[in-house]
Amino acid sequence: MAKPSPASETSHEERTWLTVPDLVEVLGVGVGRVHRLFEDKHLLAARVDGVLKVPSDFIVDGEPLGELRGTLIVLADAGFSDDEAMSWLLEREDSLGVAPIDALRAGRKAEVRRVAQALA
Repeated sequence: MAKPSPASETSHEERTWLTVPDLVEVLGVGVGRVHRLFEDKHLLAARVDGVLKVPSDFIVDGEPLGELRGTLIVLADAGFSDDEAMSWLLEREDSLGVAPIDALRAGRKAEVRRVAQALA
């Protein structure tokens, strides 16, 4: 399997996106903590129209989706850039039948990570 192309504007428009100030409010933490979540791969952000944003799908019950961090690490280990990882997570993956983020939210973590590892 080939890596996806960098995040496209089309995939960005299909999801609801949160800015850093939105994340501060939703997560109840400071800006510094939000940036630390990016650095520690608990969250992944992309520039959308020049603004750093996170898909709202990455947040569950006021917290980063727990299964996301390990998946981001697997993708990074497979050589994915942040933009490539974002595209892969948000675009439909044929072997999963849905976008990987939707599969993660549905509790299919092991399956998503197996597919991600096969991309290396």
